Amino acid sequence: MSPLHVVLGGTGAVGGAVLAELRARGHRVRAVSRGASGPDGLRADIATTEGAVAACEGAAVVYQCAQPPYARWAAEFPDLTRTVLAGAQAAGAKLVMADNLYMYGPVDGPMTEQLPHAASNPKGRARAEVAELILAAHREGRVRATMGRASDYYGPGGLNTIIGPTVFAAAVAGRTARWVGDLDQPHTVSYLPDVAAGLVTLGERSEADGRAWHLPVDAPVTGREFLGLVRAAVGGRTRIAGFGRGMQRVVGLVNPVVRELGETWYQRDRPWVVDDSAFRAAFGPGRVTPHAEGVAATVEWFRTAARATTG
Repeated sequence: MSPLHVVLGGTGAVGGAVLAELRARGHRVRAVSRGASGPDGLRADIATTEGAVAACEGAAVVYQCAQPPYARWAAEFPDLTRTVLAGAQAAGAKLVMADNLYMYGPVDGPMTEQLPHAASNPKGRARAEVAELILAAHREGRVRATMGRASDYYGPGGLNTIIGPTVFAAAVAGRTARWVGDLDQPHTVSYLPDVAAGLVTLGERSEADGRAWHLPVDAPVTGREFLGLVRAAVGGRTRIAGFGRGMQRVVGLVNPVVRELGETWYQRDRPWVVDDSAFRAAFGPGRVTPHAEGVAATVEWFRTAARATTG
């Protein structure tokens, strides 16, 4: 029997993309979430040690794609990581963390993996603590572990992302597509299937262990350029606009999700650019989908989803 790859958060956007990539590469999989179903699904509450151990049982590699609600990262993410580590350790499995860039805080120039974890805001500090818990477990020999870091992502299934509802769902519905942040600052955006491919490569390669990697990604774009690609993909029938700091403050008075964005607005008012050269040097170029192609596929997914919703 082939080694088992377990995806925690298997019904989410990142977890679902990782499952698709694992299946495409011929791996045996288990999809874990509270609402999992199907022959490869397992329902478990990985916020408890008992649930995490059950979820990871028999695994060779565990992909941690689950996370608490955005507003509860600071309160819940470190403890969730501790239970996931306990599950991976009990199984003797390698852990691959689907990570992001929050731990770096404000930056001046392209981001490399050598940057200090200098964030001072609660979400950034929580992500820094999560990273250190994982790296400490690896150093102490409790688990083999690695982390793959990506920027804001978009792609098929990407509903719970800052680029999904405000850009793609709006454009498909004929509403104004709004870029959250400065329209003219370069910003790295990751395509979801490419994120999944990078994470699975980290799971397959032992030389990935013991550190974080920036996953391979297409060149940064400005919000204006990205929205232009979206407008072209929907046939030029949508208006585009920015969603600036002033609007964020006003809407945040009544919308708690938008209010949370103010904590990390430095990701949106200046260049936010990822250097992925370390991954490319170690593992080759990886899968990097041109943004025009990724945007077109994402628009088609949102169109299909909209048709299914309206019947």
